[in-house]
Amino acid sequence: MKNDIKVQRAIHNLTQANLAEMIGVSRQTINAMELNKYVPSTVLALKISSIFKKSVNEIFFLDNND
Repeated sequence: MKNDIKVQRAIHNLTQANLAEMIGVSRQTINAMELNKYVPSTVLALKISSIFKKSVNEIFFLDNND
């Protein structure tokens, strides 16, 4: 699964640490998600989509390997 978190953070002027604090995870978790090394839980994906005011499908999407 791929995601658009880094782009959304830039649009909203948020650092990894800012976003992490807002959703209650570590900065390392945000980094791992952006590098596609960690697939978030449904709750975490919903929190992120709520912050960016986008649907989950606009932020997270399947790639050809999924």
